[in-house]
Amino acid sequence: MHRRRLAAAVLLAATLTGVCAPVAAARQTDPVQRQLDLLVDRDGVPGALAFDGRMTRTAGVADLESGRPMVDEQGRFRLASYTKAFTATAVMRLVADGRIRLDDRAGSYVPQLAEHTVTVRQLLKQKSGLPEYTALVDWNGQPGTSEDYLALALGKKPLFEPGTGWDYSNTNYLVLGMVIDKASGTDFRTYIEHTILRPLHLDDTYWPAPGELSLRGPHARNYGVNPARPEAGQVDVTELPGYEFGASGGLVSTPEDLNAFWNGLFGGRLLPGWALHLMTRDTTDVGGRDTYPAGSRYGYGVASIPLSCGGVYWGHGGDLPGDSVGGGRATAGRGTVTVYTTTWAAEGASLRHLQGAVDAALCAKGR
Repeated sequence: MHRRRLAAAVLLAATLTGVCAPVAAARQTDPVQRQLDLLVDRDGVPGALAFDGRMTRTAGVADLESGRPMVDEQGRFRLASYTKAFTATAVMRLVADGRIRLDDRAGSYVPQLAEHTVTVRQLLKQKSGLPEYTALVDWNGQPGTSEDYLALALGKKPLFEPGTGWDYSNTNYLVLGMVIDKASGTDFRTYIEHTILRPLHLDDTYWPAPGELSLRGPHARNYGVNPARPEAGQVDVTELPGYEFGASGGLVSTPEDLNAFWNGLFGGRLLPGWALHLMTRDTTDVGGRDTYPAGSRYGYGVASIPLSCGGVYWGHGGDLPGDSVGGGRATAGRGTVTVYTTTWAAEGASLRHLQGAVDAALCAKGR
């Protein structure tokens, strides 16, 4: 009996080794998986995920305390600045409907800007010169309104005359949310729900409610430096006042929904062709600025990033203390991908590995 058990154990071990070896080898040779593993093993990212519409790859864990496995493509996370692509699309919907003109002065919709010459187009393109408001907010204080936050930015000297430079500023999209409010007759959150989320059936994408700190549904924990308590170092920052991030960064979504958004936008389901053409052709060279690699161009809430295999992908990045996200839709039928991490990964090696995962996933589809 003992011998039979021993023989069975040896046979089982040999079988498992035969099964696991190809799996391990495949993991090592998968260029997307390799970038995710680098994010976790070398950069210290707790968890990372890539979803290309067909396959979900993960590395690390969803929760450092419990060791729970990383969530899948239906796990929710904060989009941060990725939200800007939705806001820009909503503005272009209003343009297509004749309710806004791109060269309208923003002051026509936002009384605080009545004395300014900045236009809707300049806001979309990050060419207004308005200073960054998020660095001026007291995150330990009481929540403010869009008007409060805009007042903080307007209390500072403009970075440049509108249209004469480029600078990435959340204030631009804060103002665009206020423009949508006025032009649509409803608030920007409701307008985006009605014109983008519902038509594309993005059922797992939502705006947090006032005072809502947690994420709904399945999600990974997030880790980083809380801007309200930086002295504590890296902590669990899953709970954040998402409502306060507004039109420039407030949406919560999933990799599955994000891919569906890009497919809907570039598949003609949200805007007429001429409006999408404007978003992606009236662009500024931003290579080497902010987090954009050489050859990148910024349009209306979307940016083109060169691919190592040729062509570009159109998308947007997003970063918060507790997560970073990149991805979008590539030219030449290479499809879509969403990559995100459960901590801030917006510089150095972690940024290269995150962007490398996006590039590898989109280039692999064309082979």
